[in-house]
Amino acid sequence: MHLPEFRYHPDSVASGSVVPSDTECVCCAQVRGYIYVGPVYSVQELDSCICPWYIADGSAHLRFNADFTDPAGVGGYSLTETLPESVVAEVAYRTPGFSGWQQEHWLACCNDAAEFLGPAGYRELQSVWPEAVAAVQADSGLSGSEWSEFFRCLSRDGGPTAYVFRCRHCRAYLAYQDCH
Repeated sequence: MHLPEFRYHPDSVASGSVVPSDTECVCCAQVRGYIYVGPVYSVQELDSCICPWYIADGSAHLRFNADFTDPAGVGGYSLTETLPESVVAEVAYRTPGFSGWQQEHWLACCNDAAEFLGPAGYRELQSVWPEAVAAVQADSGLSGSEWSEFFRCLSRDGGPTAYVFRCRHCRAYLAYQDCH
């Protein structure tokens, strides 16, 4: 069974937001082979029990009033750039979110939400997304030896962690970093 496509999260398995599982989906009562393990903002406890198909078609949002990314964070909590409501709705309600150390935010560029590529540490930035290093450094505000030391400490799983995005239009890499 093919996973649904998400315009703003093109590989939700590689990013760690969707995992292979034999868990029954709380929405469709089916075992589809994958389950979403990212954040869910809802009155009901919905951790690791929604299949990606019910995120993609909006059923999980409609049934449980569930958000997968804080709508206010789509665009990176920017005070200067307002994204179209349809973009905010697609990211917040019909796209798998991702887990960060602090409040996650979804970056934007070219008046659109960017694609979330995944969490990254030093190793991933060196081998998979070297083009994103400059964006991580800019977000950190560090330079020289402070940046070099910080960069070597970045970890996908342990923090500080970088979160890598790419613009869907100009293809620029965007990133932010945070830690626990």
